[in-house]
Formats: sequence, structure tokens, C-alpha cells
Amino acid sequence: MLRALEIRDLLIIDHLELDFQAGLNVLTGETGAGKSILLDSLGFVLGWRGRAELVRSGADQGEVVAEFHLPESHPAHAILDEAGLPGGEELILRRVNRKDGRKTAWVNDRRCSGEVLRALSETLIELHGQHDDRGLLDTKGHRALLDQFGDLSGLISETRARWSELSKARKTLRAAEESLKAVQEEEEFLRHAVKELDALDPQSGEEGELDSRRRLMQAAEKVKEDVGRAHAAMGYDGAEGALGDALRWLEGAGEAVGDQLDEPLTALGRALSELGDAISGVERCMDALDFNPLELEQTEERLFAIRGLARKHNIVPDELGTFAEELRGKMVALDAGEGEIAALKQAVSAAEKAYGAAANTLTEARRKAALRLDKAVMAELAPLKMERAVFTTQIDKETAGPEGVDAVSFTVATNPGAPSGPLAKIASGGELSRFLLALKVCLTSEDRNTTMIFDEIDRGVGGATADAVGRRLSSLAEGGQILVVTHSPQVAALGAHHWRVQKDVNDGITLSTVVSLDTGERVDEIARMISGDKVTDQARSAAKALLNG
Repeated sequence: MLRALEIRDLLIIDHLELDFQAGLNVLTGETGAGKSILLDSLGFVLGWRGRAELVRSGADQGEVVAEFHLPESHPAHAILDEAGLPGGEELILRRVNRKDGRKTAWVNDRRCSGEVLRALSETLIELHGQHDDRGLLDTKGHRALLDQFGDLSGLISETRARWSELSKARKTLRAAEESLKAVQEEEEFLRHAVKELDALDPQSGEEGELDSRRRLMQAAEKVKEDVGRAHAAMGYDGAEGALGDALRWLEGAGEAVGDQLDEPLTALGRALSELGDAISGVERCMDALDFNPLELEQTEERLFAIRGLARKHNIVPDELGTFAEELRGKMVALDAGEGEIAALKQAVSAAEKAYGAAANTLTEARRKAALRLDKAVMAELAPLKMERAVFTTQIDKETAGPEGVDAVSFTVATNPGAPSGPLAKIASGGELSRFLLALKVCLTSEDRNTTMIFDEIDRGVGGATADAVGRRLSSLAEGGQILVVTHSPQVAALGAHHWRVQKDVNDGITLSTVVSLDTGERVDEIARMISGDKVTDQARSAAKALLNG
């Protein structure tokens, strides 16, 4: 509920403080007195887009402060939490417009963006009027209003879930089809490459081993000759024989010289043992160097084949095995692709059936809710002196989406048999006001958290019809809060709280003010609304009669 509104230096307002109450609050005043400025100011602090130039002439900045009371269940709490703003029962919005056009906003003394203000405003204020394109006249919101009236949130959640499953199934199918198409486009290449790789069967590390073996075989002849000479030099006809002879000679001499040759004999034994190891190693090397010339040719052919295949596929030779596995995987996908596509198509078909069933159930529920809404609105039109009018909630097919396949629009015919059409195009000003009021009465829940503002919704009606409009507004205000900008004395007389907007000129400066009226002042204001500038006794009597009900 809107508790207070303070305005400083906006348009023709220097300083204004208003304390609003629960129930029906009426604002009256002559045309041009500044009633629309109040709505512009409220819209400014709520972040609505409006006039570009708001700062009062001569002032450096304009400022609006709005105070709201939030019950515990109010949806604004969730927005405050998400934005990281302080909450509580009291919500204070403050917004400043500087002379250079810069705007700054605060929520409970914490800086915030205009986007947050607008999100909060959706939960705080509903504005309705003959040119209301943010509410009931906007056909884009009619389906949501019908769903709210019919309490269809459960069916909508079910439809959204089925739509999500269908969207996921379609996405999976598209991805599989695109993947299969890409594989099919390279099928010839895949089959040839896999065949070529399978025939060669390259192993990890094989290229390095082949290269080392090839180098060894290329150098083998020269190396083998040198190794052979070394082997001969170390063998029996060489060092080994000479050392053997020396050992025998020393052993024979040792019998004559005692232990003087023990140390040389031990060292010579070690030398012969080491020489034997060296000869064994050289012999192994000679065996390794002993190769068939055909082996070199075969080694080179395989080495060059592996390197050529690696260059062909622009990878290193050791990755050929992994690459072959990847290509085989694509071949498996290609061979199994058609079966997978068929299975995915069946999944999409099943998801479409599930979504279609949920959407059809939702459509039927909407049609039943539409009949109830039509009946309720027609019942409201009778006391508003429009018993011959026809209100119809029209449901047409539209492109499927998360919330079903229905396009909903509220249509009217002002007389039986007359063509029906959209609210804004068929009804006249006064008729439109009453249609909107009747519709709003039916769509408003008992547990209401928003303040509703009706901007001259009674324009174009008078007499008993205006009285009926006022009584419906008064009834609608019970348990909530409504602000009505009105030129109708019948509506004004039914207000629980009454303010007069007036324009005064002081020292050549025009300023707009708002005055809270007591009972006597209300008589004069309503009398003015009845008779015009010259208030007569008859007008006062009529005003008193209206106030007394």
C-alpha cells in the first residue's frame, strides 16, 4: 500500500507531501490543475518512462520519495532479495532528476538501477485508464490474466515441462542429424583412410625404432670392419693369446721366486677376465651388425610409409594409431547413424504427443475459465448500465510455445448483434471505462498487494452510470487501496479520502498544490464539480445528498 508521496521541484510543484490511506482515495480538481503531474511524479519514482524534462524551472534538481507498506507475503520482497537490497515492512523509494538530465535512485537508502525500480513497480502499482497500454488494453497480457483468473498455474507448469522435454528432444535430433550428415559427406574419405591405416597398422613408437634400426644398418659395413679388427686384436691371436702366454710364463716362474709374482698374477687374471667380457660384448655387436641387406630395404619402406601417411593426415607419426581409432569411431557412428536417427525421431514423436496432450488440457481449462470470466464480467456490466453489452474472451490457435498454443484476447460488442472487436477499438470512452472497471473487478483477487490507480476511468459517463462506477470502485477498494483521478462528482462523493489538486499563481510563478479536504470542503469541491466555477446553493445541496449516499 502507498502510504506517502513527497515531491520537490518537479514541473510546477515546489514541495508537496501527501499521506494516503487504505480504501478509495479520490483526487479532483479543474482541468490543468496538475493531477497528471502527480501521476508523472509517481511514475518517475517507480522508474517508468515518461517526460524527459521534469525539473522545475529555476531548480537544480527534482526529487520524489514514495513510501510503501509491504506485508510479509508481498512479492516485492523477492525482488529486493535478488537485488541485494534491504527489505522489511517499510519500503522507501527515492529518485532524483538533476538539471542536466542525470537520474539517481535509492531503495531504502541503497543505490539501485532504474531496472530494479521498474521490477518493483510491477508489484506495487497497477495503473488503469482509457489510454492504459500497460495493463488491460494490452492484448499481450490477456492470456496471463485469464490464467490467473482460472488458477491454471499447475497446468501451465506441466505444459512448460513437456515443452522443455520436446525442445530437448528436437535439439538432440537436430544435432544427431547434423553430425550424421557431416560424417556422410566424408564417408568415402573415411572408408579409404581406415582401410589404408588398417593395412599399415602403425604402432606407437614404431617410427623412432625403425629410424634407429635404419641408421644402424646404413653404417653397419664400416662399423663391422672396425669392430672385426678390434675383435681380432683382442682375440687368441692378439691380446688374449699374449696375455695367456704371459700368465703361463709367470706362473712357471713363480715357483722359483716365491710370492713376489702373486700381485702381478692377480692383476693379469683380472685383465684376462675383463678382456673376456669385452670380447663377448664385441661379438654380440658383430652379431647385431650381421644383417640381411633386404632387411634395410624393408625397414626403409615401412619407415617412409609411416612418415608419408602421417604427412598426409597432418599429424605426427606416433598419433597415427589414435587417429585410426577416431576414424573407426566415425565409421561406427556412420553405420549406426540411421538407427540412432530413427530412435531419436521416435523420442521426438513421443515428446510431441506428451506436449500436445498437456497443451490440449490447458486449452480446455482456458476455455472453461473464459466462460466463467465472461459470465462474471457480464454480471458486473449490468450495474454499470451496460446490460446490453457483450464481453467475450476469445481463444485462438497460435504457434506452440512453453505456455501452450492459445492466443487470448478480450473482445466486446456494445450491443447484441453488433460486431465484436478489441476493447480499445470498439468501445467509446465511457464504455471503455466501464468495461475496464468490470474486468478489473473480476480479475482482482481478494488478497491484493498492489495499489490500483484509475486515471479518469469515469470519463464520458454521468448520472446513475457514474454512481454505479463509483460504487464498484468503492467495493473494489475494500481490503485494499485505490487512487482515482476523477471529474465525476458521483465518484468523488464515494471516496473514503478526498484531495483537491489546485493551481495557484504567486509573484508571477504558477505552482500546483494538493489539499486534503474535510467534510465541509468536500461539499464545496463536489458542488464545484456539479455546477462549475459558480457554486450555487442547489449545487451544495446536491453535493450533500451525494455525500450522504
